[in-house]
Amino acid sequence: METAEPVTGDYPNEPRVPVLTATEAREAVGYMRLLETLDLTPRGRAAGQLAADLAQRIPAE
Repeated sequence: METAEPVTGDYPNEPRVPVLTATEAREAVGYMRLLETLDLTPRGRAAGQLAADLAQRIPAE
């Protein structure tokens, strides 16, 4: 049985930036809550539920 060559690669030296900062995530949650109040369809309710779920995962300031 043959083995594969080891995988090698380069990694960037710069620190990785999070996809969203906590402040940006809080702002996004606020917009989703606003959408919930303005959109009375199931999509608005889903935005509110997602906002509630995400708000629990954002670290406190």
